[in-house]
Amino acid sequence: MGSQSDYSIVVYAADMLKALGISHNVFIISAIGPERLFNFAKFAQKKGYKIIIAGAGEQLIYLVW
Repeated sequence: MGSQSDYSIVVYAADMLKALGISHNVFIISAIGPERLFNFAKFAQKKGYKIIIAGAGEQLIYLVW
């Protein structure tokens, strides 16, 4: 998600993953300064991430449907 204000939507998806017993992490990575985003993407597989769900703003509402 792109900002702290997006968390009010993302929390529903995080709760569903938790209810299903799926381990997960929630990060705020702004696209305004993409270096952190690029660094995360570059090393995600090495860190064991298998799926990345990403979005920002109003587009996040589709995560909870």
